[in-house]
Amino acid sequence: MKSLKKQRRIQIILVTAVALAISTALIGYAMRDGINFFRAPSQVMADPPGPGEVFRIGGLVATGTLQRGQGEVIRFEVTDGGASVPVVFSGVLPDLFAEDQGMVGTGRYVNGVFEASEILAKHDETYMPKEVVDALKEQGVYKDPQG
Repeated sequence: MKSLKKQRRIQIILVTAVALAISTALIGYAMRDGINFFRAPSQVMADPPGPGEVFRIGGLVATGTLQRGQGEVIRFEVTDGGASVPVVFSGVLPDLFAEDQGMVGTGRYVNGVFEASEILAKHDETYMPKEVVDALKEQGVYKDPQG
């Protein structure tokens, strides 16, 4: 009788462990394209990612680089003070997008140009994503809007 209870407990533990392993693998598989790593322009220039890698880049829109092309194509450079990366984006920019303002873009780095699929701009005069602030502080160009 004891042997049967012990055997049943072992079976339940094994089935639970297998179910946990399978669910963890499925979650990892589902998230493989949904995880985007953040990089500053200096990091992109120092160690360029492959053209198939989707990542986020952030910094300030470099002054004098914003060009509106044919249709909805927009070109500009994003900088962290140490390096600048050219960006091309097809679509409608957020209302608060402007030169010398913070931005974060999601996309791929292809042939020396960041091809953005999404552009986010800061939502008020004081907010900037933590990753962008850290990258700008690292380059010594961050200006605290609070004073």
